[in-house]
Amino acid sequence: MAASTSARSERLPLATRLAFGAGDLGPAIATIIASFFQLYFLTTIAGLPPGLAGTVLLVVKIWDAVNDPIIGWLTDKTQTRWGRRRPWLLFGAVPFGVLFFLQWVVPPFDVTGKFIYYLAIALLFDTAFTVVNVPYTALTPELTRDYDERTSLNSYRFAFSIGGSLLGGILHQIIVGQFTDQQTGYLVSGAITGVIIALPFLWCFFGTRERYEPEPGSAELSLPDQIRYVFKNRPFLFVVGIYMFSWLAVQVTSSVLTFFIVFWLGSVPQFPRTSFGLTFNTVQDVIPIMLFAVQGSALLFLFIWSAVSRRIGKKAVYMIGSLIWIGVQAFLFFLQPEQLDLAIILGVIAGAGVATAYLIPWSMMPDVIELDELETGQRREGMFYGFMVLLQKMGLALGLFLVGLALQFAGFNENLQPGQQPESALLAIRLLIGPLPTLILISGMILTAFYPITKASHAETLAKLALRRRPG
Repeated sequence: MAASTSARSERLPLATRLAFGAGDLGPAIATIIASFFQLYFLTTIAGLPPGLAGTVLLVVKIWDAVNDPIIGWLTDKTQTRWGRRRPWLLFGAVPFGVLFFLQWVVPPFDVTGKFIYYLAIALLFDTAFTVVNVPYTALTPELTRDYDERTSLNSYRFAFSIGGSLLGGILHQIIVGQFTDQQTGYLVSGAITGVIIALPFLWCFFGTRERYEPEPGSAELSLPDQIRYVFKNRPFLFVVGIYMFSWLAVQVTSSVLTFFIVFWLGSVPQFPRTSFGLTFNTVQDVIPIMLFAVQGSALLFLFIWSAVSRRIGKKAVYMIGSLIWIGVQAFLFFLQPEQLDLAIILGVIAGAGVATAYLIPWSMMPDVIELDELETGQRREGMFYGFMVLLQKMGLALGLFLVGLALQFAGFNENLQPGQQPESALLAIRLLIGPLPTLILISGMILTAFYPITKASHAETLAKLALRRRPG
């Protein structure tokens, strides 16, 4: 009992918190660049038709459905002197960076050859992403059993995550902007970013130490049984749904935002122009400012919502954040090309809602895992976080696929400049950035209303776990 009490009251040094938080820099940077620029790159620079480009990313998610749970299961079974999760970070960091770079190469092939190349690289990169990100996300309870300390660790994680999103989106635009040839700009950005996203995993590996202690007498479960128990956990199914809808709304918006800025806001000749004291020489200059508006606001509201949730609860915070977010998304449909100032203001307001997509579903996960431990006698973070990472990547791919498919059916032409796209394509872009995310977010709110774990029921779960761990 003394050992258990000591573990629960354990406090981690600042250096460990920073090293752990840094582990989310690489995935955050890679995800934000893919969200905002990958479909745009594959269509307007690499020359793939929108539907074919979206198909590449959707096919990859079929592979995700296999590799994410398997990698999570393998990390649960890993036993080394470095722990269960950290060795994966050490050996996966370099392939993660190299394969990210290869996504931004334009090979000298025809459309079919390019499709095969990007599909192969996407499959390999997705595997490398899983190898580092699943064990990283499952590392939190390996560092400490203290409930409050885990919450603190996640605050550092999401601060680095949103900071990485800001860094990735803005740095990418700055690098690409240095070159008159966008293809060269994307290649250089991919090389620099590939190095940047690999290094933080090494910081995380050397700056953390695992403290995993298996529960005595717990029986080993087979992989099919592991998966069966995961999906028997009813609260987890709610978290899965809430996270899927939240992240899908983020990814649909992110995927179409570059098109919305370039082809809708840039559809009327109005550049160069000034907004909020900033001079935009081309419509491309608006993209990093919009990213900063959304992600900077989300970073600030991450800490605001964290404080508010201690008073009114996770569900209430998600509801309020979603209502704010829905208001912005719905209004974007009616935004006109000359309303650049208002677009930036809406980006700031949207960040308040986007922050809840980062914070709330992941803050529900420890509750789910504690309940699973009570029912199975095992700590199976790798399996649960494996499915969560799968959903994150599925949201990204599904968002890109929906946007790509809709643009193709609407007659979007990757060879046309702003102001030249057909009205049907412009209408599709506005529908994708407004009504579609609005409907997705409403679905997430409905699931949140019925999420079954309360603060009282979770306290009861913790009490039963403490009683079971008591000697004798």
